[in-house]
This record gives sequence, C-alpha cells and structure tokens, in this order.
Amino acid sequence: MRILHINAIHEEKSTGRICKEISSVAVAHGHESVVAYATGPDTGSGFRIGSSFDQKRHALLSRLSGKQGYFSKGATAELIDYIESYKPDVVHLHNLHGNYIHFETLFNWLSHTDTPTVLTLHDCWFYTGKCTHYTRTGCERWRDGCGSCPRLALDNPSWGLDRTAEMWQDKKRWFENISRLAVIGVSDWITIEARFSFLGNAKMIRRIYNWVDLDIFYPRDTSGLREVLGLENRFVLLGVASSWDDSKGLSDFLQVAQALPEARLLLVGDLPDITLPVNVIHIPSTNRIEELADYYALADVFLNLSVEESFGKVTAEAMASGTPVVVLDATANPELVPPTCGEVIQPQRLEAVIAAIEKMKRLGKEHYTDSCVEHARTSFSMEERVMDYLGVYESLVHEKRRNPQWNAHSSRLSSPSTMERTI
Repeated sequence: MRILHINAIHEEKSTGRICKEISSVAVAHGHESVVAYATGPDTGSGFRIGSSFDQKRHALLSRLSGKQGYFSKGATAELIDYIESYKPDVVHLHNLHGNYIHFETLFNWLSHTDTPTVLTLHDCWFYTGKCTHYTRTGCERWRDGCGSCPRLALDNPSWGLDRTAEMWQDKKRWFENISRLAVIGVSDWITIEARFSFLGNAKMIRRIYNWVDLDIFYPRDTSGLREVLGLENRFVLLGVASSWDDSKGLSDFLQVAQALPEARLLLVGDLPDITLPVNVIHIPSTNRIEELADYYALADVFLNLSVEESFGKVTAEAMASGTPVVVLDATANPELVPPTCGEVIQPQRLEAVIAAIEKMKRLGKEHYTDSCVEHARTSFSMEERVMDYLGVYESLVHEKRRNPQWNAHSSRLSSPSTMERTI
C-alpha cells in the first residue's frame, strides 16, 4: 500500500511523532508511507504544504472572517498535484487545523476520487464547528449544529464573527460525501463522543489507542540527572505539556507545589510569564524525546491535572517509564490508569490529589513500577497499535477493490457491521 498522511507538523510534538512512527512501522512491513505537512524539520522526505507567509495570512484572515480552513487555496492545489503524482491507496488525516489547508478543495478531491480516507481524532475539532475541546465550557452544541460558540476567543480565535454553525454544516456535508471514511478515536471517550456527531455515519468508527515507543520510554537510572538538577534525595513530582495554561491544570500544579513544600515539582514545557513557587523547577519545551524520557523516569509521581484529554500520551509515557500517575476523572484520563498504576481523582478536589500523592510517597515508586510497565506494554505497544491502523487501511482498500461502485449514498443508508462499529 501507499499511505499519505496529512498533518500540521512534521516529526515533532505528539502528532508529528505519531505520523513518523506509523510510517516507520508501515515501511518495515513492506508498505510506502509519506507525510504532507505545514511546519517542522525538512528531512528530505514527504511534502511541505505552502509557506510560513501563507500560514500567517491564513491565520489573519481566519480571525477576521471567523472561518478557519477557507483559505490557502493555492497551497492546497499544489498538495492535490502532489497527491495525484504519489497515487496513494489511502489518505490519513491528522491535525488539519493549523491554517494551511483549504478544506473544501481537499475534501472534495477525496470524495470525487473515492479515495479511502482515515481520520484520527487527536482532539474534537473534526466534529465541531471550530473547537478542539469543549469539556471545560460544558458545551454540547456540536451534537446538532454549533452556533453561539462559548469558545469563540479560544482554540483558533475569531475576532468577533461567530461562523461556527456554518463551518459545522460544511464539515458535515464534506465528510458525509467521503464514502470510504474510517474515523479513529484515540480513546474510548472520544470515540463514543464522535458517535453522537455527524461522524457517526462513517463507514467505520473504532478506537485505536495512541502508543508509546517502549524502546525509548522505560525505567532507567537517573541519579546523574537528579544530581545535575539538585534533586538528590528529593521527592519529585512531574508535569509535562507543550505549553502550560489552566486548560492543562497549571494553577492546580502551583497549588500542589505550595501544599507540598518539601517536594520538588518539575514542569516541562513553555510557561507564561509568572512567578513560580521556590520548589518548582521549570524545564523549557523539548523536542528531544530521549531527554523527555529521562524526566519521566526520574520522577516519583507524574501528575496530569487536565480535564480535556483526548488520550493523554504524557500519562502513557510516564507509566511506560515506570512512574505512577495521578489523573483527574474526566474525558480520557480514567480509562488509561488502572488502580495498580496510580490514582484517579475527581476534578476540583485538590485535597484528594494531595492525599493521593502522599499515599504514593508512603508506598514508594517501586510499589507501582512493574505494573506500570506491564500495563504500557499490554495497552500501548507501538507495533501492535500501528498494526491496527494497517488493518484499517487494508480494510478500506479491499472494500474499494471488491466493490468499486459503492458510494456515499449507499454508505449513509446501510448499517455498518458490528465489527466496524465496535470501539
């Protein structure tokens, strides 16, 4: 098979690494796989979409018009030329909301060419008017049309115009016209949410967990790093995010630090300009995953205090590194963490978070390590989860070869099989 991924970023951050890892496993199994991307390092493979100037222009027009994905038409036409020259058997859509794609051009091409298409729900954007998440605002308008958006100034912000109802209608029409569409949720939570959206009409909808590269994330001796950071004989808490704000639980992290002055809290990722408690150590965002793996292995407890997680890859990476976790009972968090690997706490119960941390300190990290590693190996194996994706690709491609006349109209009228509809 020839597989083409489309993603905002190449090889870096969570989705960039996922595209790279799917491609590497696919190639190892005899397939071809490339990535079309907007930003990130040029490695001599794949296709860069548009330019930095075009993306900035797109972002400005999006804020002025209230509509994202309705610009970059020339860049998308060049992408279509590349796709037609590459002749993929399947196109896999990842993060498209990066101001670099003219959606109508891309989606119409996919439907008109009857191209088997996979989309992964790394967040909620594919089935909302514009929002990547909606839990904190308690909004469920996405179920039947959006409009009156409570997150107008968030995610991809609008400077006044609310066009979310129109964008929702456009997405619904575009996706329902793609006859061979597989929707992949990265957790049970987001897969079930998608079933209540227009994506529930897709040919296939199922869950495939994200994964962890177990050759990189594993328990290791970090005494040297502890010494460099001045953490010898200290109880260390860890939080990891690309960038920190209250959607990632930043204020809760700082309250935890103040409540546990003898502990040291390591925050990895970009921070706003704030004054940190004296027991908080800030590490800037890093694209070196080996460095990140060291921080996971160093920590005694990993904290994920976000209530908006489509999956929570940082949680899985921490467990693979042998570190127990504390997460909030919201969105995908609880399904990742069995009792042997940590604690699941109700949101807005900071005292329960503190109690869970103190319990883990009493029991010791070693009480959890073997269970954490085994759970990661069982549930988040990169080889096994990518093979799940290859199975999805092959199913769509086989369906096209077996029944080339199958179309979007019959897709909407037929009932997908039990196997296809299972999480």
